[in-house]
Amino acid sequence: MGRLARCAVILVLPLALAACFGSDGDRPTFMGGTQAGGPQPFPDNFRSDTLALMRTYLNNPVGVRNAGMAEPVQREVGGRQFYVSCLHFTPRETDGSYKGMRERAVIFVNGRADRVVDQTSDLCAGAVYAPFPELEKMTR
Repeated sequence: MGRLARCAVILVLPLALAACFGSDGDRPTFMGGTQAGGPQPFPDNFRSDTLALMRTYLNNPVGVRNAGMAEPVQREVGGRQFYVSCLHFTPRETDGSYKGMRERAVIFVNGRADRVVDQTSDLCAGAVYAPFPELEKMTR
């Protein structure tokens, strides 16, 4: 009887843990679920959210030059409308040099910065950039 009970616990424990940790109820998601469906709210804190996301995106956030950011506009991404803000900047390379200007798009889901996209040709067409000195002042 003890062995049967132990086997039952071993089989049921992963299911119970999955039920506890598997729910993303309030977490916004980019592509899936109903959380990202419906009209998207304008990202009120888009500048600070973008800085936080870029701090984790860039290998070395120190020394960024010529940073510019476009106001968020709605674009179709994956068949749905999301707010997208475009950035251009020149990051410092690992050897300390500066190479070409980079353009990235930040996608906002439910009013929060969700991810950085490298392929920006369609998303950033016609973007009007304003200086973004906060990106240039980032530290580690």
